[in-house]
Amino acid sequence: MFDIIIIGGGPAGLSAAIYASRRALKVLIISKDIGGQAVYASKVENYPGLDFISGFELAEKMRKQAEIFGTEFLSAEIGEIKKEGDIFKVEDKEEKEYQARAIILCFGAEPKKLNIPGETKFKGRGVSYCATCDAPFYKNKIAVVVGGGNSAVDAAVLLAKYAKKVYIVNHKNKFKAEELRTRQLKEFAHLEIILDSDLKEITGEEKVSGVTIKNLVNEEEKEIEADGVFIEIGHIVESDFISSLVKLDERKQIIVDSKNQTNFPGVFAAGDATTVPYKQIVIAAGEGAKAALSAYGYLQKKSIGE
Repeated sequence: MFDIIIIGGGPAGLSAAIYASRRALKVLIISKDIGGQAVYASKVENYPGLDFISGFELAEKMRKQAEIFGTEFLSAEIGEIKKEGDIFKVEDKEEKEYQARAIILCFGAEPKKLNIPGETKFKGRGVSYCATCDAPFYKNKIAVVVGGGNSAVDAAVLLAKYAKKVYIVNHKNKFKAEELRTRQLKEFAHLEIILDSDLKEITGEEKVSGVTIKNLVNEEEKEIEADGVFIEIGHIVESDFISSLVKLDERKQIIVDSKNQTNFPGVFAAGDATTVPYKQIVIAAGEGAKAALSAYGYLQKKSIGE
C-alpha cells in the first residue's frame, strides 16, 4: 500500500515525487519512461539555476533526487484506475494491481506528429515541437515552422527574432490562428508564408539540413535549405483511461483547480495533461510540487477524520 501513486515520470511527476517523499509519504511512480518529452531537449537554457543542461540530464537529476527521498519506480502502462472504499486501485496493462490512498496524474501530452520521413530520425537534432524551448538556438539560421494555428504563428514570430530566415508552411490557404496574430507575420521581411502546402520529407545527415515541400494545388515539390523544423500542429493527451474518473475538457485535458485538484476527491493532476497553460518544464515541475502538497493536505485531513 502506497500513500500516493503518481502516474507519469516527466518533470511534473518527478517534482511531485520529490515533494511528497520529503513529507515522509510512501510514493510510487508508474511510468513507461522517465523524463517524458523533456528528454528530447538537447539543451535546456531556461530552467532557473541550471546552465546549458540537456533534458535527459535534468530528468536524471530529478529522478535521483526523488529516489534519494524514497520514491519507488515501476515501468508499466496503466490500464485502469478505480476506487473501492478509501483505497484507489491502479491496474497496469498486465493486470497487476497497486493500491494507494491518493493519486496524482502526471502522464503529460504527446505532440502531434507529421509522420513523414526524417521526422523521427532528426527528433532532437533539428526537429522540435517547442519553439519556446529551442528558438534561441537558431540565431542566424534557417527555420521551418509547420502549422496554421496560434501556436504555429507564435512560433514563427518568435523564431523570426532569432533566425535569418523563417518559413511557415500551412496545408490550408489561410491560417486558423487569430487575425491579430497572423498580422504579426507580415512585420518580418525574412519570414515567408507558404500556403496550400505540406512538408513531405525532412533531410540531412547527422542533423537537419533541408526539407521537401509539396504544393497541394499544382502538386509541385521543391527542396529548401533548413537548419531546423518546428512542428506546431497541437498535442494529444491520452486520457481515455481516466475519462470515467475525472472531468476532461474538449481537448481531453484534465480539468484542475488552483490547487491541482480534479473533481474526484483524492485525485490530483499536474503537467502537460492538465488545463494549465504554457507547456514548459519549469511550469510542469512547479505544478507537480503543488499537486504533491495538495495531496499531502488531503491525506492529513483523511487521517484525522475530517
